[in-house]
Amino acid sequence: MTLSFELDPAVSPALRDEVLTLWADVSNAGGSVGFVPPVTADEIRPELVKHLTAMAEGRTRLLVGRDAAGTVAATAFITHNTHRLMTHWVWLYTVMVHPRHQGRGYGRDLLAAAENAVRTLDGIEAIRLTCRGGLGLERFYGSCGYKEVGRIPGAIRVAPGDDRDDIVMLLPLT
Repeated sequence: MTLSFELDPAVSPALRDEVLTLWADVSNAGGSVGFVPPVTADEIRPELVKHLTAMAEGRTRLLVGRDAAGTVAATAFITHNTHRLMTHWVWLYTVMVHPRHQGRGYGRDLLAAAENAVRTLDGIEAIRLTCRGGLGLERFYGSCGYKEVGRIPGAIRVAPGDDRDDIVMLLPLT
């Protein structure tokens, strides 16, 4: 089974709820997507609203991967830069694959779909993302073609006494 990907799906209440559930499930399984377990959908909702607002304003695009049942199984948000000197690259945020689909190559598929989507955008030369150290995520992104271009030691405080590096990754498209 593979995921089917869609860029800029119509945002319905059902889609919004599926993305919110995915985000909570990924977070509670230990995923590095801005929260530390345990977390509820209500705690995540304000962050999703920020993404949805940016989408409505044309600053962010949503890439959704659906499983064979049509359920949202993966997402990534592609965000344009607003700084006039940095409009030639985009950010990739909230890259998620549902825990029940982990280990099937869907993360790789999601990143490839994101790269393909970004290649359709005029003037974009690279994709940039950050990841939390201590989980091996930089190795995963590296295996997908991203290069580590920066690291800020201890920038992410997961819990008192548990600081992690903030790692900047870049995928050149040219």
